[in-house]
Amino acid sequence: MVSVDAKQAAPAAGGKGLMLGSWAQRHLNLCFVAGFLLVLLTYLVVSQQFAVTSPVAVPTTTTHRKHQAVKSPGAGEAGVGLTQGDRGGEGKAEAKSAQEQQHEQQPGPPKAEGRARGVGKRDDDGAAKPFDNGKVVCRASPFSYTCDVFGDVRTNGTAHTVTLVPVTSRTERREWSIQAYARFNMTGIPNVTVTQLDSTSVASPAPACTVTHRVPAIVLALGGHLGNYFHDFSDALVPLFVASRRYGGEVQLLAGNIQPWWLGKYEAVVRRLTKYEVLDLDHDDQIRCFRHVTVGLNMHKEFNIVPELVPGGVPLSMLNFTAFLRETYSLPRAAPISLTNNKSSPPVDDNKNKKPRLMLLDRGHYRKLVNVPEIVKAAEKAGFEVTIADPRFNVRVKELALSVNSFDVLLGVHGAGLTNSAFLPPGAVVIQVVPYGKLEPMAQREFGDPAANMGLRYLEYSISVEESTLLETLGPDHPAIKDPDSVHRSGWDKVAEYYLGKQNVRVDVERFAPTLALALDHLRRH
Repeated sequence: MVSVDAKQAAPAAGGKGLMLGSWAQRHLNLCFVAGFLLVLLTYLVVSQQFAVTSPVAVPTTTTHRKHQAVKSPGAGEAGVGLTQGDRGGEGKAEAKSAQEQQHEQQPGPPKAEGRARGVGKRDDDGAAKPFDNGKVVCRASPFSYTCDVFGDVRTNGTAHTVTLVPVTSRTERREWSIQAYARFNMTGIPNVTVTQLDSTSVASPAPACTVTHRVPAIVLALGGHLGNYFHDFSDALVPLFVASRRYGGEVQLLAGNIQPWWLGKYEAVVRRLTKYEVLDLDHDDQIRCFRHVTVGLNMHKEFNIVPELVPGGVPLSMLNFTAFLRETYSLPRAAPISLTNNKSSPPVDDNKNKKPRLMLLDRGHYRKLVNVPEIVKAAEKAGFEVTIADPRFNVRVKELALSVNSFDVLLGVHGAGLTNSAFLPPGAVVIQVVPYGKLEPMAQREFGDPAANMGLRYLEYSISVEESTLLETLGPDHPAIKDPDSVHRSGWDKVAEYYLGKQNVRVDVERFAPTLALALDHLRRH
């Protein structure tokens, strides 16, 4: 039997137990909620950290900059010297490294031509386009070594440097030393250092731009063999035409080892290749920024163009070069005299009773013709009107070009004067007299092949030992007479000494007559 007090106490005790159980349940729920929130917070923090450090994460935050994701340029072009660029992650968006973020926060370089130049390029529509990571493509030819630098490119003339500033961090520092002249290893011409910066390194920050250009640039070097008329064309004018013609004048030239006399002599040509003043690289203390810089001129062959090697997909040949010269110097003739009697298609000018004109180059020093009067008579007998010419160094190029363009045949001993074949009208004739000494391969390479590629008829007359003055001066038993191959084996210096520097020519006019006849026959059939 339970007492009343006990009965009353029992419910009270039971109520207290219920109260304690409810408090414990609430406490457990609160702990669970707090734990869940803690786990969620930890997950969010870790996820955000992963988004910052992952190399393939796509940033989800919105900023005012439009160049956050940088596309890899992918594999570089084939060439001598590997294309340097970001080769991984093509087509993927990349998170910025700490240095890239720091780079974006730095103030941009000064404005140029009304446009701001920073990491992104702004087009006329106002949309900013990012630089890719850039690349350096270097190539070698038998004569030259050149580099094309694409991206954020900065030149420092006085330091002779061209620097590629990468945008992403996945690059390594690389350097190339380039002599910007068209031939290897010329003395007196400083090299230009092309550098691809390592964007993860802060030890060598990129110099800030002081001048920004909209157009590409070509860095070249003068000097070398320039001053020799042949090399003016072979080493400079032809390679410069090939490098710059695709731009239609919209290209900046930076010339090292500048030669004011050379730029003055060929001013008409240079001004047609660029609309801008040529900059003196050696004394240019500005940091100039470009999107594309070509360092060095590429000479495909001696005084010649290989169309397949022309950059930019623009088909060029020596025919294009000579047409360019005719336009530059306003040369009137694009064809030689017409000697045909086609009444249905009469020539524009009245050539009745006219003779084809032959220019005879009379060198004033070694390799000169010692019987010029006899050669003139033989050419006149063959049916030509002959003019003797001895172009001097100080002759104005336009005057010389106009004179040569008025002739139908150019005749001369192997030498720089035959470079004037570039001013002949297509279809005209070049006759090269080759000195004794097995010089035919050189003669063909330097003037024969170029003439054919200019659309000219090339004829070659190789003299016999009896037509060389070396036979008189050295005697029949000298190795240069008896065994030219031994002289060639002795090296170029000996070849140049005997066959180019000590030899004059006495043409056997009877032996030469068939060559003149071939020239006249070509003009009749042309």
